[in-house]
Amino acid sequence: MWLNLPRLAQYPLLARLGIFLTVLLLLWLPLAAPIHFLVGDRNLVTILTMGLLFGLFIPWLRFWNQKVYGQTQVFKSYGLERSRKNAIELLNGLTIGLFLVLILFGVEGQIGWIEWQQPKLFLPQLVLEGLLSALGVGLAEEFVFRGWLLDELQRDYRLSVALWANAGLFALTHFIKPLSEVIRTFPQFPGLLLLGLTLVWAKRKHRGRLGTSIGLHAGLVWGYYIINVGQMVRYSDRVSDWITGVDGNPLAGLMGLMFLSAIAFWYRRGSSDRGI
Repeated sequence: MWLNLPRLAQYPLLARLGIFLTVLLLLWLPLAAPIHFLVGDRNLVTILTMGLLFGLFIPWLRFWNQKVYGQTQVFKSYGLERSRKNAIELLNGLTIGLFLVLILFGVEGQIGWIEWQQPKLFLPQLVLEGLLSALGVGLAEEFVFRGWLLDELQRDYRLSVALWANAGLFALTHFIKPLSEVIRTFPQFPGLLLLGLTLVWAKRKHRGRLGTSIGLHAGLVWGYYIINVGQMVRYSDRVSDWITGVDGNPLAGLMGLMFLSAIAFWYRRGSSDRGI
C-alpha cells in the first residue's frame, strides 16, 4: 500500500478520510489507552489524550500530504502562512470575537437579563489563562476543520457543498456525548452551524489565510471563558434560556445568534461565496 500512496489522491472523499482516520486511530489508541486507565482525573485524561491525538495528527498529516498529494508546504497550503498580514488578521479576529461576547453580555446586562458579579478568580490570571486556552482551541480546531477537512472536501465538491458540509461536521462533532446531553444541549446546534459557516467565509474572504478564522474562534472562546469560569454573571430568569443561551452559552440562544449573524453577514460579503 505504501508504494502506491499517490493513488490515494484519486480515491473518493469518504475512502480517503476513512484511511487517514483509521491510521491515526491505530497510532493513537495504544498510547491513549494507558492514560485512560492510569490517570484518575477525567478532565486530565481528556486533556492528555486529546493533546496526544493532535500531536500525532500533525506529523501524520505532513506525511499524508507529502506522499499522497506531493505537497511539501503543508501548513501554508492550509492557510497557516508565516506573514505579517496573517498575524494582523489573527489579532483583528481575536478582537472582534472577544468584543462580540462582551458586547452581547453588556446588552443583556442593560436589559436586565443578567446581573454582573465580582469575578471568582484573580482577573489578570483569568484573562491570561483564558487567552492561552482560547488560542490553543482556536488553532487546533481551525487547523483541523478549516484547514485539513475543508481542503479534503474542496477536492471533491463545489465550494457551496464543501462550505455546508464543513460547517455541519463542525457542529456535529460538538455533540459526541450521551444522548440525554445531546437532546438537552441541541439548541446549540444552529449557533455552531452558523459559526462554522462564518469561519469558512472568514478564511475565503482573506484568500485562504487562517489568521482571521483562528482569531475569531479564539476570541469567542476567550470572552466566554472569562465570563463563565470567572462566574461573572448571574441570570435573572426574566426570559427563557432559549433567548440568553442554554447553560449560559451565548451561541445556544437567540441573542447570540443575532449577534453572530451580523458577523457572518460581514464575512460572507467579502468571501468568494456571495452567491451561496
